[in-house]
Amino acid sequence: MFLELIATFVAALGAAGLVMGLNMMTGGRLPKWLMPVAAGAAMIAYAVWSEYSWAGRTVAGLPEGVVEVSRVDERIAYKPWTYIVPQTTRLMAADAGGAATRPDAPALRLVNLYLFARWQPARTVPILVDCETAARADATEAALADPAQADWLPLPAGDPLVVAVCTSRE
Repeated sequence: MFLELIATFVAALGAAGLVMGLNMMTGGRLPKWLMPVAAGAAMIAYAVWSEYSWAGRTVAGLPEGVVEVSRVDERIAYKPWTYIVPQTTRLMAADAGGAATRPDAPALRLVNLYLFARWQPARTVPILVDCETAARADATEAALADPAQADWLPLPAGDPLVVAVCTSRE
């Protein structure tokens, strides 16, 4: 977060410097208010770019085998431009490459689910995925000991989580 603040100030200084250079080349004919307006516009532009590109940059930084399975786009009242183009504020990725199986239940996969939210630390949640019935369950001690005791939640056909986790081993 601190680095983004520094980058915002650098964008403002760059825009102000550009206007100052243009003002010098035109012999001081540009209005005096143009430099702070350009600096402010650059700060806003960088902040908007940073917010909208966060999800793509986060996904691009995921290690091999970790696959994005869900994004949450939101419209936020204090960011009116999000009513035109919603902003991704959360995303979910699954470690499909590191999914573990059980010899007695080959259709089950134990996988880490990574939950990312803007301005919050990433969270890891272990879950069980049943590839035969397209369902998921929290990986509790009881569920790991006996998967039949798990509280299975059905997933829709073609759910990205099931596709990512179950097709990575086939």
